[in-house]
Amino acid sequence: MLWLLLTGLVLGALALVPWLMRARHATDRAIEESQRFGRDRERLLEFMHMMTEALGESLSRSELQQRIVHAAIVCTDALSACLFERTEHHTMRGAAVEGLFPPHRPLSAEARSKLTTRTKFIEEVLKSEEFSVGDGIVGRVAATGRGELVAEAESDPRIVKHDDPALTVRSVIAVPLAFRGRSFGVLAVTNPAGDRPFTASEFSLIQSLAEQAALALHNSEFLHLQIEKQQLDLDLAVASSIQQMLLPQHAATIAGLELDARYAAAQKIGGDLYDVFSLSATRLGVVVADVSGKGIPASLLMAICRTNLRQIAPRHHSPAAVLAELNRVLAADMLPGHFITMLYAIVDVAANDVTFSRAGHELPLFVRRDPEHGGYSADFVGSEGMSLGMVSDDIFSAATFDHREPFRPGDVLVLYTDGLTEAPNDVEKEFSGARLADATHALHHVSASEINDGILAAMQRFTGETPQRDDFTVVTVKRV
Repeated sequence: MLWLLLTGLVLGALALVPWLMRARHATDRAIEESQRFGRDRERLLEFMHMMTEALGESLSRSELQQRIVHAAIVCTDALSACLFERTEHHTMRGAAVEGLFPPHRPLSAEARSKLTTRTKFIEEVLKSEEFSVGDGIVGRVAATGRGELVAEAESDPRIVKHDDPALTVRSVIAVPLAFRGRSFGVLAVTNPAGDRPFTASEFSLIQSLAEQAALALHNSEFLHLQIEKQQLDLDLAVASSIQQMLLPQHAATIAGLELDARYAAAQKIGGDLYDVFSLSATRLGVVVADVSGKGIPASLLMAICRTNLRQIAPRHHSPAAVLAELNRVLAADMLPGHFITMLYAIVDVAANDVTFSRAGHELPLFVRRDPEHGGYSADFVGSEGMSLGMVSDDIFSAATFDHREPFRPGDVLVLYTDGLTEAPNDVEKEFSGARLADATHALHHVSASEINDGILAAMQRFTGETPQRDDFTVVTVKRV
């Protein structure tokens, strides 16, 4: 009886052995999986730390790409890695490489002869070699946006076979670098350390690394844009200060005249110009101009124009002669497609007149006593003229003339740029010359400063909340 009992116990114990072995194996796998997960987590954290350090160093785009490749090798134990980016021709090209990463195409005999300096040469090949999106493993990842793992690459017909054993691909992983729908290229690693293939868990790890790398590239680009914007803002602030210095700080005064000028740039710096300078005890030069375009190029051209004008104007009694010489001088400084419209007037209180010449600029507005009908009338006075910098000297001079108008006590002259008359409202209607004339006519009896206050108030009522789109200038001269 005892023998039967012992036999049963033994048989029962033997029956438990397979179950115990399976349980032990399961436990070992769980421990191994937990350890692997812990290692992958440490690798990912290490990679994130390396990317954070790289961003803190304010690396250039190419330097950051090289740092990503290095970090990928360190964190995956791969023997080589390459970051490919899309070119402006919509092809793929290596942007950063570390280790003997195999080129996309077989090397020529001439290329193979240079393999004595393998690493540097392979880097040069990868950075000069271009291939189509969709071509090869890297090209397909770039086209589909989905990563690929080729565990046994030596037997895969899609992998290029190189004669040099050092370029043999045993295993490869290629993953997209993408963030918020923006593609930054493809990250590829080859040949893990040891004679083994990449695993599915390593594929998952490298995908996570690629997400962090794409985030780093995005943040680096954003940081560099912010730095560039801050530098541009500083440059614009300096340019704006310089431009304000070029505008008259204190208007020249002549007995018998009131003068007021207003200027507003649509951006930090603009392309409008006005100037006022004394030519004699009774003669005042007044200029309003508009340089084509906006921003720094327009402001530079404006500065050149003002400098030359100040030198030329005192040499001539004729405004047309001043514009003709200015056109000749500016010819060397004008870029194709650029031009300047200008109106130059000489107000003579002794002669009670205004002589002006117009180079394609807006018509001057006169508000004067109307001897025939009584009261005052507002009129735009026309004259011929072409813009500065558009045509040769002979054509410009032939089309530019002086025009003389009476200017007696009580009369008002308004010079302006099209940014004033073309200021739009919310339904795209323009302030117009008619509204400018009405506002000036209604205010002819007040001072030049009050006239300009009224003109700008009328424009503001008309435009409402519509943002300013163009620079505008208004210069008002009143004979008293």
